[in-house]
Amino acid sequence: MASNLPQEVVDLNDSWLRRSGASHGLFNAFSLLHLILHWSMKTLLYFLLSLSMPLFAEPFIVAHRGASGEAPENTLKAFLLAWEQGADAIEGDFHLTRDERIVCFHDRTTKKLTGKDLTINKSTLAELQTLDAGSWKGKDFAGTRIPTIEQVLDCVPPGKQIFIEVKCGPEIIPALIKAVKQSGLTNDQVVVISFQKNVVKALKKQVPDWTVNWLYSFDARASHDPDKKLPHLLATLAEIKANGLGSSSHPGLSKGHLDSLNRKGFQHHVWTVNDPATAQRFITMGCRSITTDYPGALRKGLKRPLDTPLP
Repeated sequence: MASNLPQEVVDLNDSWLRRSGASHGLFNAFSLLHLILHWSMKTLLYFLLSLSMPLFAEPFIVAHRGASGEAPENTLKAFLLAWEQGADAIEGDFHLTRDERIVCFHDRTTKKLTGKDLTINKSTLAELQTLDAGSWKGKDFAGTRIPTIEQVLDCVPPGKQIFIEVKCGPEIIPALIKAVKQSGLTNDQVVVISFQKNVVKALKKQVPDWTVNWLYSFDARASHDPDKKLPHLLATLAEIKANGLGSSSHPGLSKGHLDSLNRKGFQHHVWTVNDPATAQRFITMGCRSITTDYPGALRKGLKRPLDTPLP
């Protein structure tokens, strides 16, 4: 009869027989039990060692508006550079235009980065795409255009994620749902984030299987204690049915704060962190992702291999 024992047990058995000079006929139940226990203890040891290691090598590294430290923010050049630098996800800001198209841009008006003052929700896509959204970052980026959400979604590779920050109100939701569903991306590749509670609540009602996180910015003063906001944060997250919280990276955030969120099933993400030591502190506390302007440099600083499997 063929043996169902692991090969390691069979090999140990043969080795034991050779050392002891025993025949197979003398191999009794006691020796079999001894070998199985030996194999089981080794397996248990490997298991216990694995428990001492972090479940994930690091949380996701999210490229803030793309690799915005080195390329014009919220442009395809910045997003493509982020992928080259090994980002796990990109984050972009999105508005609805007058003709109900979605474009990737941070401010509600365009003057700061393009030199021409257009209000996005009062302008058409055609008008917005005449603007130069890259020259402010350097002559090498001259002529860079404001991308549509379709263009941004199309650049997301398999196994990577996009964090879509909704910068306007719930009026964007029908066009957003349509764009994401037509993109071919899976639900686990898309995370929608917003400071606006009504946007989060409406999205969770219309597409409950999407991941939608609420954003919150702590008072930047060092004297501010984020832990005092915890009851309010937990109550709001539950009320609007958010999946998690994205917050500013306040130095006063404690491990207890993150533990409280995690126990309630809310993941915690922080922005914007460009210093590896600060990022490592948040990682150690249990933060799910770090949003950074420099995904390549931060990854190198954290010494996380590019081929580390994503959770």
